[in-house]
Amino acid sequence: MQFMRLPATLLTISMLTPFSLAWAHGDTPDQVKILQEQLPTNAPGKKAVMLTVSYGPGQASPAHQHPGAVMAYVLDGAVTSKLNDEAEKTYTTGQFWYEAPGTVHSISRNASKTQPARLLVWSLVDEGLPVTEPLSH
Repeated sequence: MQFMRLPATLLTISMLTPFSLAWAHGDTPDQVKILQEQLPTNAPGKKAVMLTVSYGPGQASPAHQHPGAVMAYVLDGAVTSKLNDEAEKTYTTGQFWYEAPGTVHSISRNASKTQPARLLVWSLVDEGLPVTEPLSH
């Protein structure tokens, strides 16, 4: 498997819509970094996306949902998350969770007011759909 270098990453980012880059995780350009995007041959019509989400101290995302399946892994720090009707849970470095398609992610924030946090996120979504959508009211 070939490792994607910066030019390939920039090409991948340029193919995404502005909405999918900003998604629900804010407007800070460095907050969401697309690492790779692939069209898996064993899942026709689907797009696999791997990215990181970086939260500054105390930073949070607005409520959102993902049209595809999501797996998140805490690379650094601690992230507080609330999915559907479950209780809020704080995940620390090395912990992870799964979100089924359409899961309401009402809380996603850095648990620390002084330290940054960073997630590795993998999503499998229908081609043409963004990774994240704002929560409809």
